[in-house]
Amino acid sequence: MSLLLLITAEAAALSSSNPQILVTASRAAISSEEAGVSATVIDENRIDALGESQSIDLLRLTPGISVSVSGARGTQAQLRIRGGEANHSLVFIDGIAFTDPASGNESRFETLTADGLGRIEVIRGPQSALWGPEALGGVIAMSSADPLGGTRVTGFGEYGAHESIRAGGSATVTGNGYGITATASHAQSDGIDIVGGGTGDRDGFENTSAGLLAVARPGANGEIGLAARLIAAESEFDGSDPLSFTRADTLDTSESETAALRLWGALGIDPDSPWAVRAEAQYLSSENRNLNAGNPLNRTEGSRWRLSGQVERRLSLGATDHVLIAAVEREDERFQARDQQYFGATDQDRDRGRTGFVGEWRAHWGPVISTDIAVRHDDFEAFEDATTIRGTFVARVSAQLSLHASYGEGIAQPSFFDLFGFFPGSFVGNPALQAETAHGYEVGATWQEDDFHVSLTAFESNLENEIVSVFDSATFLSSTANATGESKRRGIEAAFAIAPLPGLRIDANYTYLDAEDQQVSGDARLREVRRPRHSANIAFDYQSDRLTIGGSMAYVGKRQDTDFDLFPAQNVTLGAYVLASARIAYAVIPGIEVYGRVTNLFDEEYQDVVGYSTPGMAAYAGLRFRFGD
Repeated sequence: MSLLLLITAEAAALSSSNPQILVTASRAAISSEEAGVSATVIDENRIDALGESQSIDLLRLTPGISVSVSGARGTQAQLRIRGGEANHSLVFIDGIAFTDPASGNESRFETLTADGLGRIEVIRGPQSALWGPEALGGVIAMSSADPLGGTRVTGFGEYGAHESIRAGGSATVTGNGYGITATASHAQSDGIDIVGGGTGDRDGFENTSAGLLAVARPGANGEIGLAARLIAAESEFDGSDPLSFTRADTLDTSESETAALRLWGALGIDPDSPWAVRAEAQYLSSENRNLNAGNPLNRTEGSRWRLSGQVERRLSLGATDHVLIAAVEREDERFQARDQQYFGATDQDRDRGRTGFVGEWRAHWGPVISTDIAVRHDDFEAFEDATTIRGTFVARVSAQLSLHASYGEGIAQPSFFDLFGFFPGSFVGNPALQAETAHGYEVGATWQEDDFHVSLTAFESNLENEIVSVFDSATFLSSTANATGESKRRGIEAAFAIAPLPGLRIDANYTYLDAEDQQVSGDARLREVRRPRHSANIAFDYQSDRLTIGGSMAYVGKRQDTDFDLFPAQNVTLGAYVLASARIAYAVIPGIEVYGRVTNLFDEEYQDVVGYSTPGMAAYAGLRFRFGD
């Protein structure tokens, strides 16, 4: 069934109902009214009102996103956009690519806090023509508070269930042509017993994060900037029995450290300038260590250098306006693995690189029609080269109604583990793997008024060369291979936003997802695991004088998962659940507020991953201050 419906971009969802500026819907910032792709923006007011501790709890409220957490906070958290895989989402934090080459090209969402964030942007659908590998399912861009938004100081402290402590703060200094924002936060908890059924040890976590974002504009038309982020996290979890390889109440611990830096410079930042140029360099380093009862098992390290340059030409021809963009990007990655449990048998050092060339043409054909065409060629050192395209079309039928359509392609590189991973007697990598590829489209319509927004989007995407696990019954070894079949993901996203009263904003959305996997060409397609067919969310924030209230409710429908404790492994059904949260804050004096918040308000017993328990209802209380602009 093809999904050819009238539908559109939800750029107003979970934010104000006014047009937003999107930073990843094009190679240069673009208004949501001109973007022909589905987008969601979560602004600072909504982030503060909800008070969630982790970014993934905000992201789960957006259309088309499925979240799987293997237990309590701090344990592995995976995010899938429109039925894609966990490594099909490209994540930026202050412009730094945060997919981890040492963790299977995934972003470690369990370590990404919401503290200090000023904005979250989600672009759904294949975006590799703009941003390269891993943007196969979509792009997520998180940003610190605006350093040019005024001088201010904020801080908070919180205590609650499971001996949880959370504290943090930020400082922004804005001067004549410059701004600096520094943030820091720490969170820790004794956690819950994930596997032991309440009789085992509690699995806790710690997370310390710090960030810096500095921007200077020495002239009216230029900008230089620096972004840096450091994350140190530790998580206790229950792994598997070393003899039976089934889930067990173990003393496993995962430790990670991630450090990242980005430098950039730009000329022509004034949108009326005919030319703009930008150059940037960024570096990310990560280290992940696994221990059991304090004894080291193994560790992986990864790093990524990325250098890029971009030229933009803006011009008008008669009644039409055009933007031409050319960009080049060089990326080099390194991977290192070391182990103690196999006496160094899995040790390895790997590296790879690629060069990407991008061209984009945006055009306004008068006041009604806008188009955007992008073409990218990636020259891989380790795989077959790839060319991807993306095209969008927007028609503003009236002041309130707009229609859009888009087509995009995506690619995802095999991870170093897929290629070269090795565990004696159980797993061996496949260095002959090729990149995964996808192509998809969406069509839609939106109705936008000052305080009201409604939209409907239909999408379909086909995945080829999917990297899957294979098992050799003769050698009893597992490995990886490119699937010969074609997996399909299609669905509908509906979004609604309204501001019915001064200070009150309400957003709601619903997603229907039909995600089917076909590993062998000609075989029947099977329902993908950990992707609910039906999901819905509602969120609101309200502010009146000294009172601030925020709340959300997420419905997650039934999902399939695979229980590997059974032999042979069997698919099981995970039950539907509703996850609700609420926060109430009151300013006792201007600039200082006390607050309380509750998570899992209905005390749901649910599992995101088969066999792993999740926290019940939990309450927290805290004090927050903000002085300045």
